[in-house]
Amino acid sequence: MRTVLLGGGVGLGLTLVANLCTTVYLHRALAHRAVTIAAPVAHVFRFVLWLSTGICPRQWVAVHRKHHAFTDVEGDPHSPVLHGWVKVQIQNYFMYRREANNPDTVARYAKDMPPTRLDRWAYDRPLLGLGLGIAITVNAFGWQVGLLASFLHLNFYIGGSAAVNAIGHHFGRRPYNNGAGNLQWLAFLTAGEGLHNNHHAAPTSARLSHRWFEIDPGWWLIKVLSWVGLAKIRLSELKLAADQLRTKAQQPA
Repeated sequence: MRTVLLGGGVGLGLTLVANLCTTVYLHRALAHRAVTIAAPVAHVFRFVLWLSTGICPRQWVAVHRKHHAFTDVEGDPHSPVLHGWVKVQIQNYFMYRREANNPDTVARYAKDMPPTRLDRWAYDRPLLGLGLGIAITVNAFGWQVGLLASFLHLNFYIGGSAAVNAIGHHFGRRPYNNGAGNLQWLAFLTAGEGLHNNHHAAPTSARLSHRWFEIDPGWWLIKVLSWVGLAKIRLSELKLAADQLRTKAQQPA
């Protein structure tokens, strides 16, 4: 029982760290340029993501930018409107990998992120990063706890990312005029990403919480980094996209 509890706790901790790095660095900083992060901190984010997820940043950015360019219409890499939310929840990882491995997508939507020497040596090798991450976890906690924690973390992370694309584009409150929804419980699990209707209404905003009762853990980290001079927020005021008027209808979460 102790092994299970410790493995579960470590797995949740790893997922929390990976989600914070994903939402702050990959999503808000790289994909939307909503915040600029100091180079040393950006390298930490990137290294942690490599160890914990194996993600190649320019691939992630390219897929996400294409999602915004074709949101819920033909061309969207993972739309529940096109495929159904259950299918996207189950197959989101494979949908992502298919699009991430498309050189045309990466060339078009991440042309501002050419591969560096460090990418070619390390960060473009996802299995190497994941292998090192698992080895570090096993060495730190023992093979039983380490393997269990790594297994749980990867499933938690993949499942949470899928839920943002699947559940977050099917359920939730819709205060703005777009097909995504706000789900606070999902925002807790994904460091703020569950406030997805807000994000699609104002994609250049570093803050995903627009109302007093909405909680965005990723924003807390950005604010701390900005207070100590390690991040610069692009917009001080909330700027909605031109077509994102507030709607009167509120869908239940």
